[in-house]
Amino acid sequence: MFKKLPGDEAQNLVSTTPDTAVVFRPAVLRTPAIVTIVIFAWRLLAGALRLLWRHPIASAFVLTPVAVTYWYGWRWGLGLVTATPLGLTAWFFLARPSFLRLLGWRLLAWWRLVWVYRRHWQPVMIISGLGRHLRGRDYLPRVVRVSCTSWADVVTVRMLTGQAVKDWSDRTEHLAHGFGARSCRVSIARSGRLLLVFPRRDPLATPLPAVPVPDEASVGPVEVGKCEDGKPWLLKVHGTHVLVAGATGAGKGSVIWSAIRGLLPATRAGLAQVWALDPKRMELSYGRDLFGDRYAASPADCADLLEAAVKIMQERADRYAGLQRSHTPTVDDPFVLVVVDEVAFLTAYQSDKGLKLRISAALATLTTQGRAVGFGVLAALQDPRKEVMNIRNLFPDKIALRLDESEQVDMVLGDGARDRGALADHISPIPEQGAGIGYVRLETSPDPIRVRAAYVSDSDIRAMAMEVTA
Repeated sequence: MFKKLPGDEAQNLVSTTPDTAVVFRPAVLRTPAIVTIVIFAWRLLAGALRLLWRHPIASAFVLTPVAVTYWYGWRWGLGLVTATPLGLTAWFFLARPSFLRLLGWRLLAWWRLVWVYRRHWQPVMIISGLGRHLRGRDYLPRVVRVSCTSWADVVTVRMLTGQAVKDWSDRTEHLAHGFGARSCRVSIARSGRLLLVFPRRDPLATPLPAVPVPDEASVGPVEVGKCEDGKPWLLKVHGTHVLVAGATGAGKGSVIWSAIRGLLPATRAGLAQVWALDPKRMELSYGRDLFGDRYAASPADCADLLEAAVKIMQERADRYAGLQRSHTPTVDDPFVLVVVDEVAFLTAYQSDKGLKLRISAALATLTTQGRAVGFGVLAALQDPRKEVMNIRNLFPDKIALRLDESEQVDMVLGDGARDRGALADHISPIPEQGAGIGYVRLETSPDPIRVRAAYVSDSDIRAMAMEVTA
């Protein structure tokens, strides 16, 4: 009934010698030559169209001289090939921003795609466990596109069906070392697609001078430094609360003083007030004249100042009830920023239990009820453990500067932040290299952003105090 194929008789062979291998030939199916030719021609055509679609500029560089040579002769083609590098060189030196925006980054992205990512994609995916090799076939995630900025490569990847974002965030170190980068960050582009960011250099390696005092009186967002992509780091202080965590010498003072510096015009205009709690008596004491009688150093004075802020906040809330749901700064109702330099000293290390309860209750009240009526809290601490700061989840925006342990990153920024690239425990302890560098997680986005705060020197602080008092 059924025709026997070559190899079917192998199941009937019996070997009596233990070390004798049974050898048989599998079935062979012969494909007609015309089918093979059609398949190869179709693959060649599809590959050429895909190349033109994905890399139009690089393809134009190759095809244009060929077309000119074909239509006008070899002299015109040679002239075009000679004149093009000269024109591009002149464009690069005379108008570098437009050259990079329109051509330079595209050519670099094409080169990085060919020489780095496609070249090493298959072994990196298989070894890291993001790809699978089953029955002689590789199942790999696909590179959709590569784009370059001045500091990083952004690789868009289509995941395999059934993969999760955590599968990639758990292997960021494998990806970084596999493609020769210092780090890798994972974020979601859309369903089934990820963005992998591989930095080529560190744009935040150089310390930043103090940001100039703004000309316009505004309560924010205030510029406090620079983001890794070169954009200004704008810190929102009005309508939110900010928690800054970092080890000793990590640069917490840079964040605090840069925020106060950004509010200086609004302070002079009476639209903002800064209330300072300085239990260490070191950081905020340099600009004590900026705060007037709204400065406290001893625990008892800190408790009194916080309770005074709560009283004003509640009075303002009673006046707003049923009339407005958001705060607009005015001279009568200014924005109040409560700055606490070392909040753990007041909430965890305070020996007087009565003062500890008063301070904790006042901070909890401000962070839960103060946003809508124009009260914000900017708190800094060194130890982010929950038993030290049990209200850290009441701060919508968080900043992690240099930390001592990897577990502390997730304590500050939330679960999974370190897996997505917030390597705050890898920041250099050398002040010139790492002070002020950190990662920000905003209320509106779970993805951490690498930033560096500007350094406000002692002379800058004294100049600010003199300007306000004058």
